[in-house]
Amino acid sequence: MIKASFELLQPINGQSFLFRKFDKSAFDAPYHFHPEYELTYILQGNGKRYVGSHMEDFASGDLILLGPNLPHCWKLETGKETKPEGTAIVVQFDGGFLGDDFFNKNELQHIKKLFQRSGCGISFNSGTQAIVNQSLLALSAEKNNFRLLIGLLEVLQRLASTNEYVLLDQNRVIGERTIAEQERINPVFAYLVENFRQQVSLNEAADIANMTTNAFCKYFKKITRKTFMETIIEYRLNYAIQQLVQTDKPISDISFESGFGDVSHFYKMFKLKMHLSPLNYRKKFMRSLDEDEKMVEV
Repeated sequence: MIKASFELLQPINGQSFLFRKFDKSAFDAPYHFHPEYELTYILQGNGKRYVGSHMEDFASGDLILLGPNLPHCWKLETGKETKPEGTAIVVQFDGGFLGDDFFNKNELQHIKKLFQRSGCGISFNSGTQAIVNQSLLALSAEKNNFRLLIGLLEVLQRLASTNEYVLLDQNRVIGERTIAEQERINPVFAYLVENFRQQVSLNEAADIANMTTNAFCKYFKKITRKTFMETIIEYRLNYAIQQLVQTDKPISDISFESGFGDVSHFYKMFKLKMHLSPLNYRKKFMRSLDEDEKMVEV
């Protein structure tokens, strides 16, 4: 049985926070959670990012801040002939790593509000993403712990002062749940993350939550505002969209690889969500790419 695993983080060398650079092994981590905040900058790699109940493509440059106990993982995409590669800079720190009342100071109110928003997971973009990524890259080579600490505070202030961001799990499906509710729903999402491209069992999901199927269906709808099946289909369609625009695989292959056992059902669900057939969606995307390339050439 797959569960959202708890990760125990332990700062080293007397540091009050962790500042590390990871290789591909970090992307092999299962859907997991920990009580620390986490800031992740993807140096290299692309694939799917899972935060709470949210699933989205990620690529190099991805900059994400996660709040405490928000389950997450990054899954690299495997190319046709090459093994997936990935590197990331990850900063992890406890909310009280500078003292329980440190971020209650008036001068740090913006950072405190940033921490409150991070319960949804925050994706930063545009100029803020570029500036902060450059700062994190420079800090990854810093040997002086004091300068590293000051640099982290400056990064947090920069993130707290921008409106160039998107909240990921906007309904706070996971972030605002009680610890007891998280302990029940997190393993269910872990099960979905690892299995949505295969056959997913309602009975098994209910067993993971330690509930009857009827009680689980009502509970899942209450927590997520979607039915269990709607969530599975959303995950599968999201994955299929990525395959349509990033590969030249036949539509039928993408349908089966995304977890749809029937191609006609895939077409029906895709058209309901995107208002286009899978083939026309791919053609439209390719046309937009061609137009963008022509604009660059001009």
